[in-house]
Amino acid sequence: IKPFSYHHDMTVNQMLVPRSHQEDATLVLNNLLREYDKTLRPDIGVKPTVIDVGIYINSIGPVSSIDMEYQIDIIFAQTWVDTRLRYNSSSTNMPILTLNSNMVGLIWLPDTIFRNSKNADSHWITTPNQLLRIRNNGSILYTLRMTINAECQLQLHNFPMDEHSCPLIFSSYGYPRDEILYKWGRSSVATSDQKYWRLYQFDFMGLRNTTDVLTTTAGEYVLMTLYFDLSRRMGYFTIQTYIPCILTVVLSWVSFWIKSDATPARTALGITTVLTMTTLSTVARNSLPRVSYVTAMDLFVTVCFLFVFAAMIEYAMLNYYSHSVRQPPPKTRRMVSLWKFLTPLMSRWHPVRSSLPPAYSTFNMAHIRRPMMPMGNSFFWNDYEDNCLYECLDGKDCTSFFCCYEECKEGGWRKGRVHVKIRELDSYSRVFFPTSFLLFNIVYWVSYLCL
Repeated sequence: IKPFSYHHDMTVNQMLVPRSHQEDATLVLNNLLREYDKTLRPDIGVKPTVIDVGIYINSIGPVSSIDMEYQIDIIFAQTWVDTRLRYNSSSTNMPILTLNSNMVGLIWLPDTIFRNSKNADSHWITTPNQLLRIRNNGSILYTLRMTINAECQLQLHNFPMDEHSCPLIFSSYGYPRDEILYKWGRSSVATSDQKYWRLYQFDFMGLRNTTDVLTTTAGEYVLMTLYFDLSRRMGYFTIQTYIPCILTVVLSWVSFWIKSDATPARTALGITTVLTMTTLSTVARNSLPRVSYVTAMDLFVTVCFLFVFAAMIEYAMLNYYSHSVRQPPPKTRRMVSLWKFLTPLMSRWHPVRSSLPPAYSTFNMAHIRRPMMPMGNSFFWNDYEDNCLYECLDGKDCTSFFCCYEECKEGGWRKGRVHVKIRELDSYSRVFFPTSFLLFNIVYWVSYLCL
């Protein structure tokens, strides 16, 4: 009998106590809402309504550089005092009334809007994610969970080493500051564990909040702004862009160690590296909006492309000038044939030198032995040096930038010209290209990472 009576007493107590509280809460709400006008703000015509705001950040991200927006999931809390909702809690022993979303539409609520939101969604599963608490002194707490796609104007000059402050801006839609005042409460901003955030390309550096006044034709509004400081991670772009560009530039230098007469090999290597750089530059731009200014990545990819292109142009110059030296022009060939005919006569009768044209008479006979090769009873000029030799004889010595004749370095080269041996252009490139590319990388990384 005792177990039965104990169970019966517990059932009675559980049924009576909730019923008493339910009746008291219903009575309080009926009395509060009997003459309540939800279209009017509290203390209208007396003083401004002060609203304390707080934000709990569930997650941030992802951040879209192309759409220049970010997504944020928050619980937005607003607290204000409505003197019309005061009640006596001494008789009911309920200093706080916690209500669901059905009560939200029965009282006045602030018309808060997010000014930089592109779209926002409230959460309604399994029930509307809204909370309403009324204290006996008329203080009201209203919270709402929402997901917002907010606009963030990214400045991509230093991309992908850029840092940004993405704002979340909210204010009243219709009430100016002489009717509604927003202010940040104590510990007004809190965050969840950051390991659940979706900032795949960014690091969260911190947040800060500000209060400003927005002046419009409709009046002055209190503007509340919450900034999220983000710093981009370089890991993805280092793997996808920077390392392939550097390796492609280094690969283009391989042609400097290939013989100059291996035209198919060097041409194929040059074209391949140029096309590879073109593909890398296109892929790098896919992760960016079509901005009109030059980003840090654009600068790096462009310089790498120029290095690859210059390596191919170097071989074109080498091949062109080498071919020009081996194949002298027709006029020079006729002069060479004439000189070959006169050479045996000059070897037998030296005074014929005085009857030669001035260009030939001024030529030192000591130079004849160096470029000539004896074959039988006559002398023949080396075909490789015929072109430059007769340019020197015609008074055209050292007029071109590249000189193939050894003696041309006298005279004209002393007037500020640079003496470059075309046959050693590959040797110069083996030193110039790696050194200049290394200097560019030092200046580039120091400028963007340290300055």
